[in-house]
Amino acid sequence: MLKAVVIDPSAVARGLLNTVLLDGGYDVVGATHTCASAMVQLIKHHPHIVCIAREQIENEEEAIREIRTNWPKTLIFMVSSELDAATIQTAHAMGVSGFIVKPFKADTVLNTIRNVVIAMVKRQRAAMEKAAGEAPPPASD
Repeated sequence: MLKAVVIDPSAVARGLLNTVLLDGGYDVVGATHTCASAMVQLIKHHPHIVCIAREQIENEEEAIREIRTNWPKTLIFMVSSELDAATIQTAHAMGVSGFIVKPFKADTVLNTIRNVVIAMVKRQRAAMEKAAGEAPPPASD
C-alpha cells in the first residue's frame, strides 16, 4: 500500500483528499496544514506520495527542494483550483510530478496518481534495461 501525506491549509480540502485517498486504497500517514509539520511526517513515514497545496509551494519552495533532496523517489502532486501553463511549468521545474485539481473528483484524483505512478515505473524499467544493455559483456576464459 502506498503511503501519502497531504499538506493543505484548508481543513476541508485536507479532509476531502484524505477520504479520496483512503477510499482509493492509499495509506494516508499524515495530513497537515504547514510544510514544517509535514516534514516531521515525511521523516517519520517516508511516504511515496505528497499532495501539497499550491499556496504551500509558492510560499515554501524550499520545502519542495528538501523533499526532492531527501526523498527523491517520492511523488509530489500540486493541489490547486487554478492551474495555468506558467504554474505547471514552474512546478515541473521544482520537481512536482503531477497535478490534482480542486474541487476534487475522486475518480480523477485516483486516475491522476495512478497514471503518474505507472509512468514512473515505466521510466525506471527503461532506465534499468538501458543500463543492463550498456553493461560490458562478461569476460570469457
